[in-house]
Amino acid sequence: MSIHIYNTLTRKKEPFRPLEEDKVKMYVCGPTVYNYIHIGNARPAIVFDTVRRYFEYRGYDVHYVLNFTDVDDKLIKAANELGEEVPDIANRFIDAYKEDVGALGVKEAVDHPRVTENMDEIIDFVKGLIDKGYAYEAKGDVYFRTRSFDNYGKLSHQSVNELRSGARIEVGDKKEDPLDFTLWKEAKPDEISWESPWGNGRPGWHIECSAMAKKYLGETIDIHAGGQDLTFPHHENEIAQSEAHNDQSFARYWMHNGYINIENEKMSKSLGNFILAHDLVKKHDPQVIRFFMLSVQYRHPINFSDELLKGAKSSFDRIRNAYENLKHRKSASMNLQNDSDRWIKEIEAHKEQFIQEMDDDFNTANAISVLFDLTKSANLYLQEEQTHTSVLETYENTLKELMMVLGLEIETQAELLDEEVDALIEERKQARKDRNFERADQIRDELKDRNIILEDTSQGTRWKRG
Repeated sequence: MSIHIYNTLTRKKEPFRPLEEDKVKMYVCGPTVYNYIHIGNARPAIVFDTVRRYFEYRGYDVHYVLNFTDVDDKLIKAANELGEEVPDIANRFIDAYKEDVGALGVKEAVDHPRVTENMDEIIDFVKGLIDKGYAYEAKGDVYFRTRSFDNYGKLSHQSVNELRSGARIEVGDKKEDPLDFTLWKEAKPDEISWESPWGNGRPGWHIECSAMAKKYLGETIDIHAGGQDLTFPHHENEIAQSEAHNDQSFARYWMHNGYINIENEKMSKSLGNFILAHDLVKKHDPQVIRFFMLSVQYRHPINFSDELLKGAKSSFDRIRNAYENLKHRKSASMNLQNDSDRWIKEIEAHKEQFIQEMDDDFNTANAISVLFDLTKSANLYLQEEQTHTSVLETYENTLKELMMVLGLEIETQAELLDEEVDALIEERKQARKDRNFERADQIRDELKDRNIILEDTSQGTRWKRG
């Protein structure tokens, strides 16, 4: 069996063939860190973390890179409005991103490159495009000659004449052609900037990923991934820049996840249905949120509502309860049953089916259906008068193993008693008095993991169960 991936570039499923045996070079477009991420940003974080986990489960060494855009128009605007420096805002929301997606079970990337830390590489990349005639300088700005790249539009499957200009950058009179896009922007007065051969400025949005993918993964990578909204113009422009500069294919497989709707409507601030992941993980069990996100195949749109999330919780609890019942039953197992092999073969068949579904373009929706079938089988076994420890353990270990492939933790923690919470809050209070802030933060994080929310007020620390 081999993993098959739906490739946006070819619009078909293809068997995965890595550039290097048993290795995966994977680049995922990360957030622009000017605010907390919304749940639309959380979906690719969860989806491609699961893709990474599955590759690792199948024995691949995954070099997973996710960038942070830590300077752009939105960050500059936020800095001006808040009276802060751009790096301070970026650092704050990078930390917030890691905290929020970490709560959702997302592992840290192998590399988290930032634009501001790779400025030399970006400037050199732009120079290379100018030297090859693919780009030109115009009054402090640098633009890519879109029509000079013969295959422009191959990812979004549009001809160059059908494409509309403009994406984040408004069309200006400096351009030779309305379709040309910005590689370098001249700095405005008092705006954060870097020295370059074209004057002080900063990168355009698209160039950063081309330069950082090359630096951290090489000129050709296995997989480039991100949200569906990035297909055009962002990823289309990345292909043009990278292949023009490097004279070879940029990414062999392109993966894009579908949109999220809220109560069957597109999420937007104007509609008042804009949901931040930072708020959602405080209100709901993050594991249930992740389970819900994976209950739909990643390329399909997903509809979000509190009611659907409640349904996901019930489904998730069904699997967890079966797991807990298996653990409990082991203490009363008689080990007298003589048809253990039949049940173990049934478990193995479910495991093979799970792998088959995940091999088919990481179909987590069908994989979760297999987990329900495995849970049903486990519950049937638990109805047997006599059980065998080896069968119980095989059910238990298989459920845990396959859930972890999806980044889902099946083990439940015992709920803290009120007096235990109060004792930890008192310990945290003393730690803060002693200026032992590391321990104070550890206690806060431990309580958060146990679904205890703290609120520090002038009257003391209040707490509630999430």
